[in-house]
Parts: sequence; C-alpha cells; structure tokens
Amino acid sequence: MHELGITSNIVAIVAEHAQGRVVRRVTLDIGKLSGVDAQAIRFCFEVVAKGTLVDGARLELREIDGRGRCRGCQAEFPTPTLYASCACGSRDIERLAGEELMVREIELEADLIPDFSLSARA
Repeated sequence: MHELGITSNIVAIVAEHAQGRVVRRVTLDIGKLSGVDAQAIRFCFEVVAKGTLVDGARLELREIDGRGRCRGCQAEFPTPTLYASCACGSRDIERLAGEELMVREIELEADLIPDFSLSARA
C-alpha cells in the first residue's frame, strides 16, 4: 500500500507549511485517474498525523473526475479511464484533469489575540 508513504509525505508537507501553527483542516485534490486510493489516504491520515502539528486535523478529500481533450479534433470529454478514446476514434488524448494529487488548502489555528480596544466600565 503506497498510500501510507504518500500520506506521510502529505503530512510532512502540511506540517512544514504550518510553520509551528496547529493545523485544523487539510483539503486534498485526488484525481480518480491518479492511481491513489482516496479511502486509503483517509485511513492512513489519522495514524500518520499522530504527534505532529497535523494531529486532530479534519481531512477533506475532493475526488477529481478525469477529463481529456482530443489532439485530433479538439473535443473535450470525460475520461473515466486512462485508456479512453475520443468519439472520433483517436486515442491521442491530452489529460486535462483526473491525475492530480495535491494539497488544495490548509486551515491553521488562528492566533487568538484579545481585543484591547474595549474599555472596562466601572
């Protein structure tokens, strides 16, 4: 299961970008044609994040459908598999979406600073 290694790398990248702040939420884009099992990432995330700045963060997964453009006729269409062909018969397809694996967003714990602009009333 290579998803364990992938998840370890994701947690390391997120922790590095957090720069010492606690991570509350991580949003990942995972293409359906990427070869990565999104549910395996979800399963590994809590275990891998344990003891890091990412520990306890909510994981949101966005699964991205495959899309392609025919290099012959320029038609754009869904590509549910890597071996999809165009309606014109061409298999010369440019991948537009579906192979992603990226950290889309990180939500960090806000620094809570008291509001000192309010004066106390006697």
